[in-house]
Amino acid sequence: MTRPLIITDCDEVLLHMVVPFRDWLDEVHDIHFDLSNHSFIDALRRKACGTVLEVGEVWTMLRAFFGSEMHRQYPIDGALETLARLSAIADIVVLTNIGEAEHEGRIAQLRKLGVEHPVYWNQGGKGAPARRLIDEYAPSAVLFVDDLAQHHDSVAEHAPEAWRLHMVGEPLMARHIPPAPAAHARIDSWAAAEGWIRERLAQGRAAA
Repeated sequence: MTRPLIITDCDEVLLHMVVPFRDWLDEVHDIHFDLSNHSFIDALRRKACGTVLEVGEVWTMLRAFFGSEMHRQYPIDGALETLARLSAIADIVVLTNIGEAEHEGRIAQLRKLGVEHPVYWNQGGKGAPARRLIDEYAPSAVLFVDDLAQHHDSVAEHAPEAWRLHMVGEPLMARHIPPAPAAHARIDSWAAAEGWIRERLAQGRAAA
């Protein structure tokens, strides 16, 4: 009999990202990052003149951060411990939206923290790669965890049988982000989520 499968995001689910990114922008680039604006639109401003960074500039900063500053990231409270316990009952993969160039760095980053699960890079919606993983593993049940509503929409479209947990592990952002409509639940703490996850995996596949 196949085991259940957990497909989890990394940034703001397993590791803090926006706070280390904010601190790096402030220290190195003299840029203020407004954490209440989770879309990154109008969120980054030069402190000297107050001008908003263009979208292309924001992506440049993000690529630079993931290229050389991932060591600044640190685990979400309870994430790694809960993941280790859940690995006794389920296969776990990390599906993270970074570029191919940063993939090996992400693997190394997670390995240093004791996370040995397979890591897949992705760009765009996560529904199609989640579908491929489900078809490959053929799990008895599947649970998807992510902090972004658009990925829950995508998974609901491509893999409607997956249980979908919306989790925003960064408290400074969580209070500004409404629950994802396509998710089955919104729980921002791994301690609070573990029981719900175990119940869903034991229950089997969600209704499409």
